[in-house]
Amino acid sequence: MLRRASLLPLLGSATLAAAGGVIGAAWYVTTRVSPQHPRHYSDRYIFTPWELGVPFEEITLRSADGLALTGWWLPRPESRGVVVGSHGHSGSKDDLLGIGTSAWRAGFNVLLFDYRGRGDSEPWPHSLVSREVDDLLAAVAYARARVDGAKIGVVGFSMGAAVAIMAAAREPAIAALVADSSFTAVADVVAHGVRRTLGIPPAPLVRAADEVLARRHGYRFTRARPIDAVGAISPRPILIAHGGGDTTVPVEQARRLFAAAGAPKELYLVDGVEHCGAYFADRPGYCARVNAFFAHHLSEC
Repeated sequence: MLRRASLLPLLGSATLAAAGGVIGAAWYVTTRVSPQHPRHYSDRYIFTPWELGVPFEEITLRSADGLALTGWWLPRPESRGVVVGSHGHSGSKDDLLGIGTSAWRAGFNVLLFDYRGRGDSEPWPHSLVSREVDDLLAAVAYARARVDGAKIGVVGFSMGAAVAIMAAAREPAIAALVADSSFTAVADVVAHGVRRTLGIPPAPLVRAADEVLARRHGYRFTRARPIDAVGAISPRPILIAHGGGDTTVPVEQARRLFAAAGAPKELYLVDGVEHCGAYFADRPGYCARVNAFFAHHLSEC
């Protein structure tokens, strides 16, 4: 039998190995939260509003820290209504061509833009909600400068929905919001991913990843909590949409957001569909509901 003293080096090695494993896993989590995708020529091989027969203008706006963000402006000169699209974490503005061109056909000006580091916008490490809030606020400022007396609605998906909630809480010029597949907090969705993929208690890894991210990129994802911001949107209206079969962001998070939101509010759940799947389950029905929501609430501004 080994004496207790002879176990100490082994225990020390095991502790170091466990710590190294946590740090390694935390580093991997940060690469998922803040990836840096190399640019490729094929990134520009995307559909534009031209393929859908919609007039548009290529525009550039500036973030608060001076980054160039690219976008498309779909004009309706006769209207003061503007719908701004907010895409997901690894997406770009062309992901929103369906809902964007539908809003244009419903009579709204539409602004679709790329968050920092995505699409044609200036390269930058992605963050998950943290710095994108300022980008969306810059897009809203652009719309207000472009349309005198603009009545602005935002439609966001996944990260873009979470960003929109936090931006709307800060910016009263956002008069109505559709938040599809938002999470309650970045830490909540990271923790869910850890449980689902690794099958381990998530708290130590979430804390370690947050610390690594702060050292690598200068922000903490644990501070991004739409659940704490959504109540500040009232009395402006919010429509919360979610797929009932979402395995990325469980539908319970949509219910929690809805409970925390003030009136007026709507909950639009689609049974059996995955993350951001409500649009694809019934495209005409989804667009009709979103356009009707904006038409009703923006006309009241």
